[in-house]
Amino acid sequence: MTRIASSLAGILALVLAVLGGIALAQQDKYTLKVPGGLAFSEFRGYEAWPVIAISENGGLIAAILGNTVMIDAYKKVVPGNGEPFPDGAKMAKVHWNPKKQETYPGQPTVPGIQHDVDFMVKDSKRFGDSGGWGWAAFDYDATSGTFRPSTVASHPPQENGAKCGFACHTVVKNRDYVFTEYGNR
Repeated sequence: MTRIASSLAGILALVLAVLGGIALAQQDKYTLKVPGGLAFSEFRGYEAWPVIAISENGGLIAAILGNTVMIDAYKKVVPGNGEPFPDGAKMAKVHWNPKKQETYPGQPTVPGIQHDVDFMVKDSKRFGDSGGWGWAAFDYDATSGTFRPSTVASHPPQENGAKCGFACHTVVKNRDYVFTEYGNR
């Protein structure tokens, strides 16, 4: 092998090693789960779910999304009709830090850096002792582009078990533990 060919082979090997390392470093968010077993993978495809509502709370803006089971229940006026949400209903709440679009007309506030994502799933068998619902919250680290289960050190503080939302959601027990109202279209 000539010296040039050998040098090119070395450079190629180095480039492939760097690219391979970058690919390996990318997180598969669907491998994460919170204590109690609620996994990110149970919400695969949430990014494309329909919007239930939007909200602003605690300085964050959010889009609350629902799977087909959840949306169909809302269209049947659950929980206002006195029925609970059916098993399999799922919600995702994606929070962002707000940012102003200063150069746009009206200077709208829009999503900035993602803050976290929260999930809820109705599964009366798995979560019978928490109103039939399981919860999970995952903080987003914009620097690394990765998620991790939320903890009491998160902002806001968040228990990180699958029943983490139960205490907070008991104030809406009469709405089957769901705060979000389906926005009129």
